[in-house]
Amino acid sequence: MTNHSDSFREGHRLDVAQRVTRLEPGTTKNRDGREVRMTDSVHNLLSALVHGKSADDYVFICANGKPMRDLRGTSQNACAHAGVSDLLFHDLRRTGARNLRKAGVAEGIIMKIGDWRTLSVFERYANVSRSDMNDAILKLQESENRVE
Repeated sequence: MTNHSDSFREGHRLDVAQRVTRLEPGTTKNRDGREVRMTDSVHNLLSALVHGKSADDYVFICANGKPMRDLRGTSQNACAHAGVSDLLFHDLRRTGARNLRKAGVAEGIIMKIGDWRTLSVFERYANVSRSDMNDAILKLQESENRVE
């Protein structure tokens, strides 16, 4: 599930050779396009999935060879088999936002990657957990200790 690390949306165009995913202008909610580099793990996974396929082939196909046009049902089935039936595919955008924030990426950059225009919408996705707050206090304490 590529959304986990990169906050992808359904409909991204993948360029595995260039290691980017892109949405063309006019195809997004706000009509803006964007391009985001793939992480190594996403690139490795997608490289394996597209091996032997032409540039026009779908990345995800059904057992009968037909393209998966909507991953929501497949995602729900996979989650149910994994014992996390309450997880929605869209929830992975939140996970992506939180992972980027925990990695120290600036909020403005996370907002661009995830295509969140306002801080209020971004905050709904990048929830702050108790462990995030504890980590912040530990960093503050480390900073104070260096000054002393």
